[in-house]
Amino acid sequence: MSDAEDPIPQSDLPIRFVMGVVMIGVALVATTFGGWWFRALVGVATALMLVEWADMHKVPRLWGWLAALLTVATLLGAAEFLYAAAEQVEEVPDDLTAALFQDNWLGFASLLAPALLAAILSRRVVMGWGVLYIGIPGFALLSLSWVWETLVLWVFFITWATDIMAYFAGRTIGGPKLAPRISPNKTWAGLIGGMVGAGLIGWATATWFEMEPLFQWLGAPLGAIAQAGDLYESWEKHRAGVKDSGRLLPGHGGVLDRLDGLLAAALATTLVLMAGFWTV
Repeated sequence: MSDAEDPIPQSDLPIRFVMGVVMIGVALVATTFGGWWFRALVGVATALMLVEWADMHKVPRLWGWLAALLTVATLLGAAEFLYAAAEQVEEVPDDLTAALFQDNWLGFASLLAPALLAAILSRRVVMGWGVLYIGIPGFALLSLSWVWETLVLWVFFITWATDIMAYFAGRTIGGPKLAPRISPNKTWAGLIGGMVGAGLIGWATATWFEMEPLFQWLGAPLGAIAQAGDLYESWEKHRAGVKDSGRLLPGHGGVLDRLDGLLAAALATTLVLMAGFWTV
């Protein structure tokens, strides 16, 4: 979620729109097919984000790719060991409890190994942190997809709604800045607008798919968490002295710019489920 309230030059709007539609389309197709299609998408996105993370922190590209390789191999291997794609839940139980997510802690812990190796080999602690920062939410997404692809769609829709509504509210209403030293274009109006958009879309999606009542009301808080994830990445870019994490996505910046809010939202959703709050 690259600075959601940044003014976009008119010449960039068409390509930004087209790229946005393409990315949403790819995400929806992979999520619908699930299994190894979705795992491949998460693996590719994880690798690209880690390489961008290395570039952003001026770590040699070699170590960025090595960290990406180690992380993706661990991520997919742990997911297959703990949540085998062939054994994916086909019918979501009426009482979905934390038991279905009890192995997530093992999946999260497995990423400590590539994180440690990345830090040692690159001689940069920041690379180890990057593996955990990007890899753990990636594993969270894989577990959500294994249990019920609708959970992933719900997180996607909320994140997208947050991004879109934060931009339009921030640009239309303006007003006091949210964090001027970190991201000077973000406003409190954008934060509230993003939360409202996430709340409405979260409620509509949960109602349409007949999800548990909790998910009808969790949209707005998750919208705030997604924007917190956006702010965190903005802080990292501010420290590194860069505007975007990369240039791979025309009109959008880097992959990490697009997915920073999703990382936070996916992890938060998974932690809620791991805590057994589904039927609250």
